[in-house]
Amino acid sequence: MYNLTDKIRVGVIGTGKLGAIHVKLAKDTPGAVLTGLYDVNSERSAQIASEHNVRAFESLKDLFDDVDACSIVTPTSTHYEVATQALGRGIHCFIEKPIATRVEEAVEIGRIAEEQKCVLQVGHVERFNPAFLALGTSQPDPLFIEAHRLAQFSPRASDVAVVLDLMIHDIDLVLALNRGEEPTEIRASGVSVVSDEIDIANARLEFANGCTANLTASRISRSSMRKMRLFARDSYIALDFAAPSIEIISISDDDPSTSHDGSMMLGEIEQGPKVRSIRYGKPVTKSVNAIAEELKGFVEAIKRGTPPPVTAAEGTSALRVAEMILGEIAASKPTIDLV
Repeated sequence: MYNLTDKIRVGVIGTGKLGAIHVKLAKDTPGAVLTGLYDVNSERSAQIASEHNVRAFESLKDLFDDVDACSIVTPTSTHYEVATQALGRGIHCFIEKPIATRVEEAVEIGRIAEEQKCVLQVGHVERFNPAFLALGTSQPDPLFIEAHRLAQFSPRASDVAVVLDLMIHDIDLVLALNRGEEPTEIRASGVSVVSDEIDIANARLEFANGCTANLTASRISRSSMRKMRLFARDSYIALDFAAPSIEIISISDDDPSTSHDGSMMLGEIEQGPKVRSIRYGKPVTKSVNAIAEELKGFVEAIKRGTPPPVTAAEGTSALRVAEMILGEIAASKPTIDLV
């Protein structure tokens, strides 16, 4: 257990585009001190270390000897190997999403973390997006969710299917909006276009509570998009994670002539003797860096001995649903009879 005044010694493993961001932000994370970094590409490691005036470790072992916690920002296919080594040494881990490539690996990572009493946080960064945070604690109970996450092609993440690369962000958010419940039925389709993995995918998730989610992800789009729409009883919410912004249209029994939340009157609906107001609101989003916020939450969880903002179980649940989607995609592909 740490004192609240202790500085957590943090190392960053992986110095690609996202890893370099972790290095930069770790230097300013409250309660932490960046000890150094490691990458299998020694030239890249030395370059990033020089830019931020920190140590470039020559091996993972050297880094593990000198840290209390680490950010694992390596290709997904290496998460299991790196995380199990770190956790086996009693080192707290922040693992970028997805937690692993297979559920079996994720479960084992979580088991070791629990056995070693280590904090393990999964980097589902959209949980910290200002648009999602603006929903507050009174999140709606959505009846229908529609999400589009489109990106231009980059070889950086083409080692895994777009479901694990992009769609998993929205899978995690949908599970969070459904209080952690996993879907009871999944239908999905997808195709490979420019890589050996699935590049475009669509999935329809149905939940026991009546909610349905329709998710689309593509990494070969002309322009980027990160949007989600929520339809709940008497409300419609549009989230733009790129902006970031949030818009809410709601129907209420409030006196149409008054407004206590800054929303704008759009009109009225007459339902028998009752007149209900239609309002439009655009809640203010906080100006925060989502990655900085999740790293802050990680360090606080280590110091306080509390669960991290996104747990290993939540990361594993998102991966499990992603695996089921990939399974449905594989099953939906037509077979060709050559006889």
